[in-house]
Amino acid sequence: MKFVLAPDSFKESMTAKEVCQAMEKGIRKVLPDAEIISVPMADGGEGTTDSLIDATSGHKVTVTVTGPLGKPVQAYYGILGDQQTAIIEMAQASGLSYVAKKDRIPGTIKKTSTFGTGELINDALKHNVKRIIIGLGGSSTNDGGSGMAQAIGVKFFDKNNQEITEKLGGGNLNKIANIDLSHINPQIKDTEFLLASDVTNPLTGKNGASAVFGPQKGADEKTVQELDESLCHYAQIIQKTIDRDIAHIPGSGAAGGLGAGLLAFTNAQIHPGVKLIAHETKLEEKIKDADYVFTGEGGTDFQTKFGKTPFGVAQIAQKYDIPVISLAGYLGKGIDQLYDAGFTAIFGILAKAENITQALADGPQNVTRTTENIVRLIVKKLR
Repeated sequence: MKFVLAPDSFKESMTAKEVCQAMEKGIRKVLPDAEIISVPMADGGEGTTDSLIDATSGHKVTVTVTGPLGKPVQAYYGILGDQQTAIIEMAQASGLSYVAKKDRIPGTIKKTSTFGTGELINDALKHNVKRIIIGLGGSSTNDGGSGMAQAIGVKFFDKNNQEITEKLGGGNLNKIANIDLSHINPQIKDTEFLLASDVTNPLTGKNGASAVFGPQKGADEKTVQELDESLCHYAQIIQKTIDRDIAHIPGSGAAGGLGAGLLAFTNAQIHPGVKLIAHETKLEEKIKDADYVFTGEGGTDFQTKFGKTPFGVAQIAQKYDIPVISLAGYLGKGIDQLYDAGFTAIFGILAKAENITQALADGPQNVTRTTENIVRLIVKKLR
């Protein structure tokens, strides 16, 4: 019997690889000789780098870069097993985790910069990679990718034709009058950029980066309007410079508009995160002759169908009429909507009521126990 294990991480409890290990342990208790293929998954957010490193036998590279508030931070990216592809999570350099909750205020979101993400790109290019996958999730920024652009060599000038040497943030994009692209890292033009995102928001407007994601990063109503106006101005200057309207491209608003900056200044294309990761891990090839597919995530509800990892996995398995069993730390509203989208069954893993700290700590054993019980049922049915 062949099982394919393709879960996402269970945030703050287990990496995707650790979920696979816990699932495998449960299966082996019942079927010691089962064929088990583990494919740690992600959707472009937290855990994407680790998942692709694990799936391709790649390695990590750790560097010191500029954090979103200008202080040095330790970050890492991955070089995949083909040695031709780098994987970068922008949150490693420019993530919200670098901004304390007490500092998530209007003044901060106006300043946060993606400069460190650009530094990660520059460092990855030193390895002569041909492709860079960038996970667009978990950002603290709203700078339209202007900081990243500065790091890779784009120069911005004000109305007096003076170069803006300070690191741009979302609050001062309206200073930009001209853009000079002649100093961009020369390796950029020969590198393919694949942007992994689980959102389709445009850069500007009521569904844009500022309006939708700004409040969770500290923007109040007035600041949202200011930030959106700054991004509109930024997009207009970009259109004047390179004749491309990046303001309304689906996904350009991802990661505070980093999607837009990468679309403007690199050879980038945006893809649904889980589809991109599935392609890189050759998930469909591994699933097509499986007997059962196990997937999962920290929490499952109606939002899972909007591009989350288990949904993407189920969509592939559904093509081959393979049963999909999904595990989750908690089950929310609307999971019944998932049963017509390739899910055979969805299980919560908690054994008893307990506080969140203990539940996170017990994650591995709860996944193992739940998986074992499911497989016992499968075996009983087959006998």
